[in-house]
Amino acid sequence: MSAPTTKTEPKRNPPERVPYSKPPFTIGDIKKAIPPHCFKRSLLRSFAYLVHDMTFVSLFYYIATTFFHLLPSPYNYLAWPVYWFFQGCLVLSSIPHLWSPTSRGSTAPAATTPNTASLEHDEVFVPKPKSKIEWYYKYLSNPPGRAITLMITLALGWPLYLAINASGRQYDRFACHYDPYSPIYNARERLPIYISDVGVFVTTYLLYRVALAKGLAWLICIYGLPLLILNGFTVFITYLQHTHPSLPHYDSSEWDWLRGALATVDRDYGVLNNVFHNITNTHVPHHLFSAMPHYHAVEATEAMKPILGEYYHFDGTPVYKAMWREARECLYVEPDDGSKGVFWYNNKF
Repeated sequence: MSAPTTKTEPKRNPPERVPYSKPPFTIGDIKKAIPPHCFKRSLLRSFAYLVHDMTFVSLFYYIATTFFHLLPSPYNYLAWPVYWFFQGCLVLSSIPHLWSPTSRGSTAPAATTPNTASLEHDEVFVPKPKSKIEWYYKYLSNPPGRAITLMITLALGWPLYLAINASGRQYDRFACHYDPYSPIYNARERLPIYISDVGVFVTTYLLYRVALAKGLAWLICIYGLPLLILNGFTVFITYLQHTHPSLPHYDSSEWDWLRGALATVDRDYGVLNNVFHNITNTHVPHHLFSAMPHYHAVEATEAMKPILGEYYHFDGTPVYKAMWREARECLYVEPDDGSKGVFWYNNKF
């Protein structure tokens, strides 16, 4: 069993299917194994992380707007992609400090999903059975098709998910994360969506005023392209957390909360683990205890491993290779002959 923080431990062969039977432990057993302080949240500490991230966001903004135009060619052109990448990563890392762990509003980058791995009720990256996938999928099951699909997914996946619930749960009518009366939400969740929508409109107006004052090109370079990086990483990280050749999905006859919550995988993003405050390599405890603060997640992960055993999933494959492999192998799900109600990824047409 591998650990995201230790490279000397042996790694399980990633495509090997993980256990899907009812675990021999309960959520209470897992919680008892974790030090109690890991569940304690500190507003001051969370705010300190926010200040830390926003300080670097402001610093990068200052450097870009003050010094980039002074650089000789071609260094001025090379500096901008570096700014876009790191600014997008830093803004992504700061967003979780701005929302409650129990919220499901459209401002949340990775809202808690209590129905993980349920084919009927999961909320993001819900795979389809072979009989329900679109006809053109088999024509995209090749290297050029995968490359085009990945580029579109990374660039537009997050805004399309918010706007039209792309790759999300199927509802009996149109679903939009900006609509307070969308079937995604219940009555008590409508007010936060109204507030979120007001924020979207205010931000859009402010961006419009900035574009008038500074120019559209300036706004795209300073704000638009880092936002594109943020959106891409949001999709990239979430996709790899929930998509893996070894992970099962369940229909209503087999799904239960604990087995669904365990159907996720931790990944190793190297130094970006720290930049993203370990949302990348501690997603398993997030599924089990969504209100646990991120600054205790590494400790909690190590504490729960002896209890989880083979039910803990970590894949140390370099993430760029993993993204290509998952896009190749995880096209649809189907049950095995001997596992009715349990579905596995496949790619054969």
